[in-house]
Amino acid sequence: GLSFLILATAGLVFVHRRFGELPGYAYVTGWLLFAVILFLSAYNGRKKLPFLPLGSSETWLQLHIYLGLFTGIIFLFHLRFHPPSGWFQEILAWLYGLVMLSGILGLAVTRIFPRRLTARGGEVIYEKIPGVRHGLRQKAEALAIGGEIPSATLAQFYTRRLDFFFAGQRNLIYHLFESRRPLNSLVAELEELGRYVNEKERPALEHILALVRQKDALDYHQALQLTLKLWLFIHLPLTWSLLIFSFVHIALVYGFSGGAG
Repeated sequence: GLSFLILATAGLVFVHRRFGELPGYAYVTGWLLFAVILFLSAYNGRKKLPFLPLGSSETWLQLHIYLGLFTGIIFLFHLRFHPPSGWFQEILAWLYGLVMLSGILGLAVTRIFPRRLTARGGEVIYEKIPGVRHGLRQKAEALAIGGEIPSATLAQFYTRRLDFFFAGQRNLIYHLFESRRPLNSLVAELEELGRYVNEKERPALEHILALVRQKDALDYHQALQLTLKLWLFIHLPLTWSLLIFSFVHIALVYGFSGGAG
């Protein structure tokens, strides 16, 4: 794939230097760019039709990656390395940039996040995460507030710090960037709280600490799985918007030029 990208780029550089000043050059690069983008948009349809003999999904993915990167080269040559002029062309360029950026981010998360989830272990099915979280919250609340040995210290700390923590998904951005700062801060507070509880309350505190770690791990899995699910809901609408604007762009170019090449 990388060899193809290098050779194709070298070929495009040669064509640009040889024919870049000809009147119809922008039409050729424009149609080439549009054809490649149209082909790339077909990848989503290929994934929905796995039973058709259209090549393996891995082959389509490799084509999608390297042809997607190649469109960046075509795009620059199509613009002749000048910024777009006019508001419509600027919107079209921004749409292309957002599609490219979302595609690169999607490639990164689909390659990195699954390995990170596997390394953490104990993966939970995404749809079951709310139920598991609710169970952890009930256990922590029972230990802190409704335990066999009532503890005002634990109850106050739970109300002040843990009730919100257990109520929903927390620290999403920190989890995406593999930062444990919020967890370490909360653990440090719980360990400091250990100085103010007696020996009978200490088992409940240690159990709560274990539940906090489980809840943080659950949030970690939810953050990464949610990102893996959502990036396509950004990339695909941007792609369709780019295609629509491209159709309009083609119509306007040929409308105002009378179809001259």
